[in-house]
Amino acid sequence: MLCQNCSKEQATTHIKRVVNGEATEQHLCAACAKKLGFDSFFDDFSLSIPNIFAGFFGDAPLALAGRQSERCATCGSSFEEIVRTGMVGCADCYETFYDRLLPSIQRIHGRAKHAGKRPPQMIAADAAAEQAPQKPTKEDKLADLQKQMQQAIESQNFEQAAVLRDAIKALKEEE
Repeated sequence: MLCQNCSKEQATTHIKRVVNGEATEQHLCAACAKKLGFDSFFDDFSLSIPNIFAGFFGDAPLALAGRQSERCATCGSSFEEIVRTGMVGCADCYETFYDRLLPSIQRIHGRAKHAGKRPPQMIAADAAAEQAPQKPTKEDKLADLQKQMQQAIESQNFEQAAVLRDAIKALKEEE
């Protein structure tokens, strides 16, 4: 498409304006865009992570400038450093700066509680743990012995019931 201003060069800039609900479009070449003042539109625009996080955290560093900077006990990061770099120093920073990070996390993710997927390794490990034979607990053993003793009493096998009673007593004394 040719430039709509000079009709000589290929259009490289697309301008769309909406004024009072009425949309207008212009296709301009680089020279005409520069002449009309559209060449430096993105000069102050950057997509760096620190700038994005600074936008989410707002003027928090300015509000905290008057007081001494709190630091994470584990890594030594301050909240101002997190805002400036856009990176949290360690997992403990989330607890240390919880009240200041929470609003930004909610704005970025829509919620503060993780609801995402789990890595395949974790899913496989959980499935293997569920299929592995479980070692019976002391409570399980005790319940099983009591059930066997009740069955021995009902079948009038009192000698077996006495042996099971002694086993139950020994198991309880282990605690």
